[in-house]
Amino acid sequence: MQPKKFNPSRRAVLMGAAASVLTPLAAKAVLANVGPMRDLEARVATARLMGATGPQTPVWGFDGTVPGPVLRVRHGEELAIRFANKLPEGSAVHWHGIRIDNRMDGVPGLTQTVVAPGSGFDYRYTPPDAGTFWYHPHERSFEQVPRGLAGALIVEEQEPPQADQDIVLLISDWRLGTDGQMAGGFGSRHDQAHAGRLGNHITVNGEPFVTLPVQANERVRLRLINACSARILRLQLEGAQPKLIAVDGQPVGPTTSYGEALMLGPGNRFDLMVDMVGTPGHSFVLAEISGERQELGRLQFHATDRRRAEPLVAPIALAPNPLLLEPDPKGELIVPLLMTGGAANEMDMKVLMGTGSVWQFNGKTTMDMAAMGSGEPLFRAPRGRSVHVRIENRTAWPHAMHVHGHHFRLLARENGPAPQPFWWDTLLVQPGETSTIGFVADNPGKWMLHCHMLDHQAAGMDAWFEVAG
Repeated sequence: MQPKKFNPSRRAVLMGAAASVLTPLAAKAVLANVGPMRDLEARVATARLMGATGPQTPVWGFDGTVPGPVLRVRHGEELAIRFANKLPEGSAVHWHGIRIDNRMDGVPGLTQTVVAPGSGFDYRYTPPDAGTFWYHPHERSFEQVPRGLAGALIVEEQEPPQADQDIVLLISDWRLGTDGQMAGGFGSRHDQAHAGRLGNHITVNGEPFVTLPVQANERVRLRLINACSARILRLQLEGAQPKLIAVDGQPVGPTTSYGEALMLGPGNRFDLMVDMVGTPGHSFVLAEISGERQELGRLQFHATDRRRAEPLVAPIALAPNPLLLEPDPKGELIVPLLMTGGAANEMDMKVLMGTGSVWQFNGKTTMDMAAMGSGEPLFRAPRGRSVHVRIENRTAWPHAMHVHGHHFRLLARENGPAPQPFWWDTLLVQPGETSTIGFVADNPGKWMLHCHMLDHQAAGMDAWFEVAG
C-alpha cells in the first residue's frame, strides 16, 4: 500500500490520522476545521499518563491533549495556525527545526511579544524543508514543556518513499507521584545546576506503552521525536534492522552507521525505515536503554496476515531539501562559545546554595529574553556569511545545543566520536568535548542559540545572533 496521496493544490493543515498512520495518537488527532487557518489552543487538561486504568494527571496540552495534535502539511504548502492561549500565564509557539521567517519563530522578547492569557497570535509560513519537526512553547519552556505542551509537525515530501505506514512516536518524560499527580518544583536550582528536570515516567504519544499493529513484509516509517525537557534517549528497536533516513528533518543515508543504539538529545528527531521481516505473530520491541532497560512499545505482527509475499525492494532514500548551503570549510567568521558553570557533581552544595546565574556562555549570562534581545548578540553576520561556532564544554554535564532558523554541519569534534555527515539543528556536546559547527547565515533576523536542556536555558545557557537582511 502506497502512502496516501495528497492534492498539491490544497493549502491545508492535515492531521496524522489522515495519512495512513496507525498509532494511538491518531485517535486523538481528529481534524475539525480543514481550511486556510487552523485553530490551536493551549489549555489546562487531564491525561492518563500511567495508562488507561491509571489516575488522571493535570497537564497543559495543545488542544487539551498530550501530546498535541500531529500537524501535517505538504511540502510547498502554507502552514496557517491561529494560536489561542487559554493557560493561566503567557505563552507562544516555537516551530522547532523549521528554517522559518524570523517573525514566526515564536520567541517572546526576541521575535514577538508574549501571548497573554486570553489572547492569540497568527502563525503563517511555508516550511522550506520536508521532514519531521515539532512545536512547543518558548516562554517558561522549562515548565510549559514538561507540563505537556508539545506536538509533532510533519512536512510531507512531494514524492515520499514507499511505505505502508508512517508513524509518529513523540517521547516525553514526566515527574509523577504514585498517585499520578505531577510533582512541582519546576525551575528548581538543583535541576538547573545538574542534568535538568528528569522525569521518572516515560510516555510515547502520551501512553506508557504503545502497541503498533503491523503485518509481515510491511515497510514502516518511524518518526522518533525527543520532546523531553532534559532526558537523553538511547533507543533500540530490538530484532529489527532499521535504516536511518533523516536526522533533525534532513535526509541522510540510508545508513546503519549510528552504532548499537540511537542517541537523541532533547529536541532531536530521527526518521527510520523498517522492513517487517519476520513471520506472522512476531514482534519488534522499542526499548530505552540509557539506564535500566525500559520497553516503550512494540511493533506487533498480525497473527496470520502478511502484507505481501516478500519484503519491498523499492529504494528508501529521501530527496535532499533545497537551498541548504554548505559552509565554507575554512570559515569566514569564527565564533568561540565557552560553556562554564553548573554543579561539578550531584552533591555540589556550593552551587545549590548560591545565587544568580548557574551557567555562562563566554563568561556571561542573561536569563531574561527581553533584556538579552536588547543587548549585544553572540555575533552578527551579513547574509550569506559562513559561520563556524566552536563550542567548548567545560562543565560536568552534557548540553543539547540548538540553533534557531538554520541547520548546521558538525565540522569537527575533539575528545568525542568522529562527526557523522549529517545536518543538525540540535547537537549533544558531552562534558570535555569541543565541537565545531558550521552553517551559512542565510536567514535574516535575530535567532536563538541555546541549550535544549530547558532548565539550563532558563539558568543562563541562552544567547542570540543576528543575520543582516
